[in-house]
Amino acid sequence: MNRNTKINALLLLVVAALAVLPLALGLGDHKEEPFTGADAQAETAITELEPDYEPWFTPLYEPPSGEIESALFALQAAIGAGVLAYYFGLRRGRRQGELRTRANAGERDARTPAEGS
Repeated sequence: MNRNTKINALLLLVVAALAVLPLALGLGDHKEEPFTGADAQAETAITELEPDYEPWFTPLYEPPSGEIESALFALQAAIGAGVLAYYFGLRRGRRQGELRTRANAGERDARTPAEGS
């Protein structure tokens, strides 16, 4: 197994552990909604500290349920990942094309005049 494969396997294990450990250890069992987002936790903290607080802005669209909100968030993340993957793939493809062009130019320069004709 080469070095990159070992590093990738280790990173995959770490990500899996980060996803599974909070569930396996029961973190958040004492809360009504154990895995709420940071926005919901911030809203709860603000209303506890300042009950009369009114937000400056209201959302343009309020999803009818938490499931739809989660689905929209996942869609947003998927689109962002797709854009990043396209960008990095494009950069890699261009770099490989430049390397091929340089290699082909080097082969042409190395030929003798008799071989080139």
